[in-house]
Amino acid sequence: MNYDEVLKNAKANLNGTCRVCPVCNGKACSGEVPGMGGKGTSEAFTANVDALKKYKLNMRVLHNCKNPDTSIELFGKKMSIPVFAAPVAGTNFNMGGKFQEQEYISWIIKGCIQGGIYPMFGDAAIDSLLVTNLEELKKSGGEGIAIIKPWTNDKVIEKIRMAEKAGAYAVGIDIDAAGLITLSLLGKPVGPKSVEDIKEIAESTKLPLILKGIMTPDEAELAVESGAAAIVVSNHGGRVLDQTPGTADVLPEIAKKVKGKITILADGGVRNGVDVLKMLALGADAVLIGRPFVPASFGGQAEGVKAYIDSIAADLKSAMILTGCNSIEDVSSRILF
Repeated sequence: MNYDEVLKNAKANLNGTCRVCPVCNGKACSGEVPGMGGKGTSEAFTANVDALKKYKLNMRVLHNCKNPDTSIELFGKKMSIPVFAAPVAGTNFNMGGKFQEQEYISWIIKGCIQGGIYPMFGDAAIDSLLVTNLEELKKSGGEGIAIIKPWTNDKVIEKIRMAEKAGAYAVGIDIDAAGLITLSLLGKPVGPKSVEDIKEIAESTKLPLILKGIMTPDEAELAVESGAAAIVVSNHGGRVLDQTPGTADVLPEIAKKVKGKITILADGGVRNGVDVLKMLALGADAVLIGRPFVPASFGGQAEGVKAYIDSIAADLKSAMILTGCNSIEDVSSRILF
């Protein structure tokens, strides 16, 4: 599939909620929440892109790295590249409403599986949205991860049970949604979680528990203490708190504290395979990509999603060759300038 055609289709289908900009950096959609923008000035969204842009790659060509292995295994699943589709939900609220949630998530799941990676999918103020997503997950044989909003613990655990029945192989809480404006507008009770809250949730399930929204080393250490299996270093795409730093700015110090103690995922500003490589070099075990999957799906359905994944994979492989990395395990800060 011609990816330029995918993006052209997406621009028409998104009804102005996403401009499908050449560089997805939050400037054209500043403050558009609901929508695809960042909160307030949108500087937290832009900071994610700018933080990654600051890093450059040291090119090395005197080596034997000719066909690098881009695959990894996480949570018992083999992945062709260290990338998850981040949970992005709300086609009616955020994406112009031309397609329904069930269509969108089915394209994401199918395209991801065809591309050799796995999707995370979201929860929302409307309970039926998670039900819809879980129905699509069940059709795929459970090939995905459910990320649940930080409701009261009993509500979170109730939704984890739903995810277990649908076959999800991991679950998570996007604790950075504690102040999400779209939930506040609909009067839905979300809030921060204590270590004891997380312990209760982690102990309620045999599935790996992922905490999305860690931005400081001290909270990364608390996540380890809580019994979580993984963290996602994330400012929720700049959609919940204006003026936060970019995730690539805070990732190295977090990795210094907890690398090897907990799986570290990073989310924010990743657009291509070079960005993936940078995040790995900064300390992530894998990354999440959110917004770019929206035009990929709206412009080309499952085929568009796979085309986007294929472009990331090709870009990553080329970057690994030109930095002398034979495998994901070989990636380290030495490749960064």
